[in-house]
Amino acid sequence: MPAPKKTVRRSLLVTSAVLSSLALAAPAAVAAPSPSGSPSASPSATPPASMSTVGGARLGQPGTQVNLASGVPVLPKDVTARSWIVADAESGDVLAAHNAHWRLAPASTLKMLFADTLLPKFPRTAEHKVTPSDLAGIGSGSSMVGIKEDETYTVHDLWLGVFLRSGNDAVHVLSAMNKGVKNTVREMNEHAEELQALDTNVVSPDGYDAEGQVSSAYDLTLIARSGLQKKDFREYASTVSAKFPGETKKDKKGKTVRKPFEIQNTNRLLSGDADLPVYQGIAGIKNGNTTNAGATFTGVAERNGKVLLVTVMNPEKDGYNEVYKETARLFDWGFKAAGKVQPVGELVPPKSAAQASAQPGGDPSGEAGGSGVGGSGTAGTGPVASAPAANGSSGIGIALGITGGVLVLLAGGAFLVNRRWPLPDLVRRRTRP
Repeated sequence: MPAPKKTVRRSLLVTSAVLSSLALAAPAAVAAPSPSGSPSASPSATPPASMSTVGGARLGQPGTQVNLASGVPVLPKDVTARSWIVADAESGDVLAAHNAHWRLAPASTLKMLFADTLLPKFPRTAEHKVTPSDLAGIGSGSSMVGIKEDETYTVHDLWLGVFLRSGNDAVHVLSAMNKGVKNTVREMNEHAEELQALDTNVVSPDGYDAEGQVSSAYDLTLIARSGLQKKDFREYASTVSAKFPGETKKDKKGKTVRKPFEIQNTNRLLSGDADLPVYQGIAGIKNGNTTNAGATFTGVAERNGKVLLVTVMNPEKDGYNEVYKETARLFDWGFKAAGKVQPVGELVPPKSAAQASAQPGGDPSGEAGGSGVGGSGTAGTGPVASAPAANGSSGIGIALGITGGVLVLLAGGAFLVNRRWPLPDLVRRRTRP
């Protein structure tokens, strides 16, 4: 399979009023092999000899791909994941990768694609009364946020359940609102193809283990980068804790009440844990864990003006919070290596952006992926104070209290694929001087 063409790209950090941009040529899409076998069986201990070359020929090669040279830090030795990738979120450069296109079970990291597909469809203030059929077909042992039949929830509530608690019940209710699971799966697969996430095949929208359901570290990183262009996606992914509506009951006085309860984000780099501090600069995104997938995680972090994406799939070391610890090591390496290491590949733009770049006179300012009918919109052009989310949710500000950072929303940047395609105005954390 031919490698995609690639041209030199440059990224420019600017003030919050000006978008940073980079120049690149639209790469040719190269399809990955079809899924073979059932993910219900244990995955092979070795990656296939032939993998997709979307993003560059080296990304299709098994093993670790990195351009070590004088002044480039050595990769951490204690990373045991079957597959991982470190990429610059703004330029799209892949700084290093290991079996980047290995098709593996994604677990709940697949909810990033679910969110990127469905977030624009419903206003966050819209309400939905849950019926028994909405919760049908949820897999045994699924992670749940605690949705109850005959209760009414806002779309905002449901997305908090998806992002913070990885609630399969919330996914199924939103899918029911979207004309059902089957339709949602179809739309997710179509969106993955549009993003050129060609290693990905969706069977269950919540990431629950299913035969033939696969993705890759490369694809999950592409999906995350797309999702981060939606304001709602950034908000939910960076929310540490929130209030979630409880069950309607009668109190001792016979009065009908519905008390909310607190939910915490299960992303331990964002919320921290006994053996794991909050990662400096972390701003989301999504974790997962199933029997077949093992632990999976995609995260975004900013430090010293650099915004990195790291995806880690299935560490072989069986340790508590291992997926987060390995992600943190790769982030540390990436921030040290950024600007020094030559990339081994790139995160490709969506098909529509590539096609627009080939159209003379196309709209240079068309934005990809607005953030919902409810008026969240895409990136602003100046710093915006962070406000608590509705329904008593407390967002990234809680983590900032832990890390001592300062929250600002900055305009992120743009692809310049002969035309503009905006990057996220990422939630960024800066350490106080």
